[in-house]
Amino acid sequence: MGKLESTIKSEIQRLAKREIQATFVPLRREVRTMRLKLSGLSRGILSLNRMTKELHLEEAKPKLEATPEEVKASRLTPDRIRGLRRKLGISMRELGVLTGSSVGAVLSWEKGKFKPRGDKKAALVALRRLRKRGVKKLLAEKAGGKVKAKGKRPKVKTRRKKPGKRVIRRRK
Repeated sequence: MGKLESTIKSEIQRLAKREIQATFVPLRREVRTMRLKLSGLSRGILSLNRMTKELHLEEAKPKLEATPEEVKASRLTPDRIRGLRRKLGISMRELGVLTGSSVGAVLSWEKGKFKPRGDKKAALVALRRLRKRGVKKLLAEKAGGKVKAKGKRPKVKTRRKKPGKRVIRRRK
C-alpha cells in the first residue's frame, strides 16, 4: 500500500509541475519582453533628460564674450577678481551666475586656490568692460527679472522675553 501511495504522490507532483510549466513559460516570455521594452524606454528617457540638460545649460551660458587675444593677454589675480566683483557691486553667487560657475569656484578664484580657465576666464574679461547697470541687466535676464536688491532684507519679528517669574529647576 505504501508503494502505491508514493507512486500516486510522485505522479501528482509530476503532473502539477508540468501544468505549472505550461502556465508560467508563456508568462516568463511576456515578462522578458516587457522588461526589454521597459529598459529601452528608460534609456530613451535618460537620453531625453540629457538632451534637455544640455539645452538648459546652453541657455544658461552667459552672453559674455571676449576675443582670444584679450583672454590670453589678461592677468586675472585673486585681488583683481575680487576688485572686479566689488566694482560691479555683485555677490559671489551673482558672479557665479554670470560666469556659469558655482559659488565655491568663485571663492577659490578669490582665495587664489584656482585660476579661472576657458570660457569662465573669457566671461570675467568681458565683465571688465561692463558697468553696474549692464551687469544688473544681464542678471535680470538670467534670473527672469528676479534680482534681489542688495542690502535689503525682510523684517523678522522677534519675541521679547517677558520679565517675570524665573523657573527654578531642581535636581532630584
